[in-house]
Amino acid sequence: MKRYIRKNILGLAPYSTARDEYKGDIGVFLDANENPYHSDLNRYPDPYQLKLKKRIAEIKCVEVENVFLGNGSDEPIDLLFRVFCEPKEDNVVVIIPSYGMYAVSASINNVEVITVRLDDNFDITCDALLSAANNSTKMIMLCSPNNPSGNLLNKEQLVKTIESFDGVVVIDEAYIDFANDKGFLPFLNKYKNLVVLQTLSKAWGMAGVRLGMAFGSKEVVDVMTNVKYPYNIGVHTQELVLNQLEDTSRVEQQISEIISQRVLMADELAKHSFVRRVYPSDSNFILVEVKEPHRLYDYLINEELIVRDRSGVVGCNNALRITIGTPKENQKLINLIKKYI
Repeated sequence: MKRYIRKNILGLAPYSTARDEYKGDIGVFLDANENPYHSDLNRYPDPYQLKLKKRIAEIKCVEVENVFLGNGSDEPIDLLFRVFCEPKEDNVVVIIPSYGMYAVSASINNVEVITVRLDDNFDITCDALLSAANNSTKMIMLCSPNNPSGNLLNKEQLVKTIESFDGVVVIDEAYIDFANDKGFLPFLNKYKNLVVLQTLSKAWGMAGVRLGMAFGSKEVVDVMTNVKYPYNIGVHTQELVLNQLEDTSRVEQQISEIISQRVLMADELAKHSFVRRVYPSDSNFILVEVKEPHRLYDYLINEELIVRDRSGVVGCNNALRITIGTPKENQKLINLIKKYI
């Protein structure tokens, strides 16, 4: 992996915290210039989040050394650009339509973006991705299940891309818990150039705590750890997430209900003449092509229900993105749609 990493990052001497010099329990801490008066917040958090990483590694069936934790998924996305892409020289290939932060992070880091449009079924081929790449392409960033389309990308084509591309392939699996697929975590040991992003914001219901996960080879995780800010995950976040991760049965039940409601919503929406197409979904939302999307959007707003208007996004003509809510919330939408003229 060293040949993909920026030279200045390879030579970086990372910041050394007081917690790097001593690990363990001791009676008196006079090493980090902290306020000595005890509270839940007077000490710095573990900069490596080891307890939390161990629990996440257990749940995800990976090794601790393959886990990186960030402030939402946006932090590891930004770090990947800073680690692998030389500003003004390198570029990244992204698909459209997809999650907008890839292009935003690229722009912030002064990295050129090469876009590859998905086909009419919101899918991609390896050949299309490799044809877009050139000698300056350091990363290919893919979202599967994709946002805003909701579908898993063709797995065979993704595997072929990982095997064929001379660079880093990033697969964002923020919605993988809602798909009938294990995703790409089982491939980590096989492909050193693979990085998988996941999050606790969706299926785990922890969007408010802002904790994202990146999984990669030890070499990639180590260099991302060297570049990140020392204490990027706070004390309360680490403790809260650890507690929430114990209640896996609740999460499994909610995922099952969301998937059932997704099927119900798709069936109900498809009954109406103004609905042109309900796209297949492997996520916790559905993309729906309708006649006069702005008019329907405004109607729902006036009824105090908001969806996401994606009709202006490339490839999403006349489409609204609808998150699957609780059964009560979904029924309200269904009832409003029945009254819509």
